[in-house]
Amino acid sequence: NHFIEILQYDGAKRPREEESDQDPRGRQKPQTGRDSGRHPEGEDTDNDKGLEKKKVLEKLMDSDEEQEGEPLDESSVKKMILTFEKRSYKNQELRIKFPDNPEKFMDSELDLNDIIQEMHVIATMPDLYHLLVELNAVQSLLGLLSHENTDILFSKLVDLLQELTDIDTLHESEEGAEVLIDALLEGQVVALLVQNMERLDEQVKEEADGVYNTLAIIENMAEFRPGLCTEAAQQGLMQWLLKRIKAKMPFDANKLYCSEILAILLQNNDNTRELLGELDGIDVLLQQLSVFKRHNPATAEEQEMMENLFDSLCSCLMLAANRDRFLKGEGLQLMNLMLREKKMSRTSALKVLDHSMIGPEGSDNCHKFVDILGLRTIFPLFMKTPKKMKKAGVSEKEHEEHVCSIIASMLRNLKAQQRSRLLSKFTENDCEKVDRLMELHFKYLEAVQSADKRIEGEKHDMVRRGEIIDDAIEDEFYLRRLDAGLFVLQLVCCIMVEISNAGIPQLQQRVHQILNLRGGSVKVVRHIMREYIENIGDGKSDEFRESEQKRIMELLDNF
Repeated sequence: NHFIEILQYDGAKRPREEESDQDPRGRQKPQTGRDSGRHPEGEDTDNDKGLEKKKVLEKLMDSDEEQEGEPLDESSVKKMILTFEKRSYKNQELRIKFPDNPEKFMDSELDLNDIIQEMHVIATMPDLYHLLVELNAVQSLLGLLSHENTDILFSKLVDLLQELTDIDTLHESEEGAEVLIDALLEGQVVALLVQNMERLDEQVKEEADGVYNTLAIIENMAEFRPGLCTEAAQQGLMQWLLKRIKAKMPFDANKLYCSEILAILLQNNDNTRELLGELDGIDVLLQQLSVFKRHNPATAEEQEMMENLFDSLCSCLMLAANRDRFLKGEGLQLMNLMLREKKMSRTSALKVLDHSMIGPEGSDNCHKFVDILGLRTIFPLFMKTPKKMKKAGVSEKEHEEHVCSIIASMLRNLKAQQRSRLLSKFTENDCEKVDRLMELHFKYLEAVQSADKRIEGEKHDMVRRGEIIDDAIEDEFYLRRLDAGLFVLQLVCCIMVEISNAGIPQLQQRVHQILNLRGGSVKVVRHIMREYIENIGDGKSDEFRESEQKRIMELLDNF
């Protein structure tokens, strides 16, 4: 019988690779600390009580025999939950009555552990999750999270919650999942989990595992309901993650997981980005990333953590207030040094620079970058894509997109002396940088034209089949064109138009000369730029959109 099989003492759980050192997400489980547990808080450490504790733990470890179970249905789940409630109440009562006499309540603790293990079977039936809420079991489980016995009960509770919130399980019954997540959030589950992580000692393997599994619960809920990220961050999670990431501990699976959760919290969420900035999180990220300025990550896992931290930094820089914090924290200097050191961090440093300079909010960063001699760093990368970047799995298009975006942002934002220094770069060595710019123009123009031909063919086939090409399909085609190279082409054209209007005849003549020699056309550039300004400023204010469109149209009139 399937249900008899899964009701074994060592956890009635959904099938997973429990015996492996890898968790279901493929991450290496923590391998730190001692293998023995600690005494419950407040427990007398005399020999007799130590032996009593040892016996209980041995009994728990040895209880692998199968227990008889009954088919899982609504009635049996109700019975299981009611048994859990009774045992929970009894344990609480005995602990209050005999606070200094563990042997009086240890048997009740063992019974409570048994029923918590049995409740794992509920994770196989998410459509019955409503019973956990209706019979108040969720609140009781949350109440037990602060139980004094971290050795036995806390890890079991976390394991149960992780099973119940498994993302695949949640998607099996959306209705049951919604009810469970609502009840967990109402009970301030994230705040409770964070409080409990604070009291765990990660030098002890079992407690390090408890931290890891706690983070898995949070990830499950955030994936199922992204909107809870703001609430979770405000319930102490953001502060704990930053504290754990900067802790002076050897790199391990928990630090990697923390970096991943942080990146998830910051994705498309201005509230969490603002909170991180207020908690001096920009400095924490820069300090952690500074390690990779002159040294490559030692392992693939450490490299993944580095990328997570870079992604978090990029997300934060979408908020204008964090641009200023990045500037004051000397983030530009760090990224510039990373570009010069030519280590593995160089690719991501380029992406961070791009995010820090884009739009009018990036003006201060653009000026500072010129002041710290950043032009000497960025233009060699513009002239040639480094081979090491190709080996690192970064495409030429990705590299050229970030470099062109940085130069386009500087041309838009720089004033006075800094702008003159930038423009003078294009006149050096017989305008070699203009030649490179035009080379990129024709490269991406050809790629976009090829994509356009394929799309036109698909549209023709759709019309022939009587299918309607609506706005959604047109948007999909436009995204495909951007991915094929249209976005880089638009950036190149922006730079081309800007330098042609810089009042330096030498630059304008060189641009038009190459366009004519290569069979290019000013009309093509105008068409690309008009298409660009139609979509400019998405997510920005109408005022910004209108002013930017007007500025570019004036440049085009003189092109």
